[in-house]
Amino acid sequence: MQLKDQVALVTGGSRGIGKAIVQKLAREGAKVAFVYRGAKDAADALAKEITDAGGAATAIQADVADATAADKVVADVLAQWGRIDILVNNAGVIRDGLFIRMEADAWNTVLNTNLNGTFSFCKAVASQMALKQRSGRIINVSSVAAEHVNQGQTNYAASKGAVNSFTRALAVELGSRSVTVNAVAPGFISTDMSEAVRSKAGDFIEKKLVPLRRLGQPDDIANVVAFLAGPGAAYITGQVITVDGGLSLGAVTG
Repeated sequence: MQLKDQVALVTGGSRGIGKAIVQKLAREGAKVAFVYRGAKDAADALAKEITDAGGAATAIQADVADATAADKVVADVLAQWGRIDILVNNAGVIRDGLFIRMEADAWNTVLNTNLNGTFSFCKAVASQMALKQRSGRIINVSSVAAEHVNQGQTNYAASKGAVNSFTRALAVELGSRSVTVNAVAPGFISTDMSEAVRSKAGDFIEKKLVPLRRLGQPDDIANVVAFLAGPGAAYITGQVITVDGGLSLGAVTG
């Protein structure tokens, strides 16, 4: 229970990687508020699961792409629990398509959620962490696609590359106030979001592209997030930690 009595806020927390992060932080003793956009039944079920197990969780409906949402969410969490020790920016979307055919809406939707949403929530908690608490952990969920690009993902790669740079720059600014800022960059993780790509590729990804010979699971990412939120990561900041089973090594295995 390395996070006992701490308060965490997780965006995109009702399913996939976000759900695993919420569950892991709760198991480590944190009180967890998580944001969901539309999956109310899934969000309510997750909150109930945690509270039934003796933990504390609350689900908050909001769209992180709405620039006004973050301040309200953070205010609600502070009103309920008085502090925010951990922020995990996990909410993300994809709108894949070749650039020559990409509409502005597909570009803006991805940037507004993946990058601007991260900015908004970091901005909303920065004063609380840096000036009032003088402590905190910010963890942004990025992607290996920021550095190892895929065709049809100019918008997604741009958003995650910007998240990585933003993470490093913010770490410099908040470090003197004992706030760490890091990112986790998943590879191919078995979630709804990656299903279309995985279906098209068949078993080629895990058999040929991933040296560990398996797809990642949401818990693989949640475990690293929990480490970065915990006491063992107190001297780590401004880092992008890749969790991809070796995919980014670029080797095609036999």
